[in-house]
Amino acid sequence: MKASEFRSLSADELSTRLLSLKDELFKLRFQQAINQLDNPMRISAVKKDIARIKTVQRELELHGANS
Repeated sequence: MKASEFRSLSADELSTRLLSLKDELFKLRFQQAINQLDNPMRISAVKKDIARIKTVQRELELHGANS
């Protein structure tokens, strides 16, 4: 998902999406530890999505403080 798509979501939706991605990352790492991971590139994609969400949340935080 692109950052522009995350920017269109509300703060609550971002928080819930962040929690679900963190849960997915935990499950993927667990699968990797027991050698049952089908797509190892999914880990990096999820990590990048988490970083994008955190970036958008920080932008909203700074923009809200300036307004």
